Amino acid sequence: MAKFTLTGFIRSQYAKRPPVVKQDLTGKTVMVVGANAGLGFEATKHFATMNPGRLILACRSQSKGQAALEQIKAETGCKTGELWIVDLAEFASVQRFADKFEQDGGRLDYLIANAAVVLPKYECSKDGYETALQVNCFSMPLLALLLFPHMVRTAREHSTVPRIVVVASEVHFMATFEKEVRDKPDILATLGSAEYCTPKTILTVCDRRMGDRYFLTKLLNIMFVRALNDRLPGSMPLVVNAVNPGYCYSNIRKSLTGMMALVDFFMEVLLALPTETGSRQLVWAALGEPGDPEKLRGEYISLQRVEEVSDFILSPEGARVQNRIWDELIAMLGKVDLRVHTYLSGSV
Repeated sequence: MAKFTLTGFIRSQYAKRPPVVKQDLTGKTVMVVGANAGLGFEATKHFATMNPGRLILACRSQSKGQAALEQIKAETGCKTGELWIVDLAEFASVQRFADKFEQDGGRLDYLIANAAVVLPKYECSKDGYETALQVNCFSMPLLALLLFPHMVRTAREHSTVPRIVVVASEVHFMATFEKEVRDKPDILATLGSAEYCTPKTILTVCDRRMGDRYFLTKLLNIMFVRALNDRLPGSMPLVVNAVNPGYCYSNIRKSLTGMMALVDFFMEVLLALPTETGSRQLVWAALGEPGDPEKLRGEYISLQRVEEVSDFILSPEGARVQNRIWDELIAMLGKVDLRVHTYLSGSV
């Protein structure tokens, strides 16, 4: 089974990365969430060089998104870029975004679900959940599921195989679910609660819970990909996968403070990949294996190849947790937007 080791991690960081894969995207629509910075920005620049029919930059900030769009236009000559606003910390914003796409009526070939946050302390979202959990693991699936029928329709009308690429990480190997959480009747509500995340005393173990939160969200990302893929008919021309970009220079960790920030600084100096290098993995997950995209269905991708996921995910207990979390997630998102149930029951 797959194991995460320090030597293996260091070796992978220094492994040679091939050039970015290229493909003619004439007439096709690419959507990159979190396209104004980091991996999302670099991946969007790559897609912009491939003549996309439409290139949608889904960003939270109007000003940062517009600046990114102008830079991409200037550097690549791409004239088909569009800025769309979505805030994954608010379910209503995701719904407005999906409504806009519903009205737009266009095709959607590639959804790069990239946006994520790292928060060292508990913050409550407008919807009442821990913010990192909502952004990384609730709103991103909500967006994907609301856009799902457009991708299915694109596949059928244009004889293509659209892809949903969820950006995960090798840190999922270091995450698991405490027995205390698994014993609760609602895993996701427990993980997102202030009681679970907030320290009761200065030295409480709960500090570690938020310190490990990003790792856990990446585990949940992979579970979502695998659970969704398990429920897609084999005949459905839609590929969903998870990709590990590697440990890269990124502003996602800008909120870290104290010892965590110091450790990350030295790790970046010694091990971090250029952000553009990591972004090639996102592009490959979307465009790789063009002759046989089924090879990437439901898979975890690292170094431009399919890799095995963590022992926990592959274990019987991991499978039970994955199914429970899927049921809880769909129940939760179905209350947010009834279209989730409608789309899944009609298409999956």
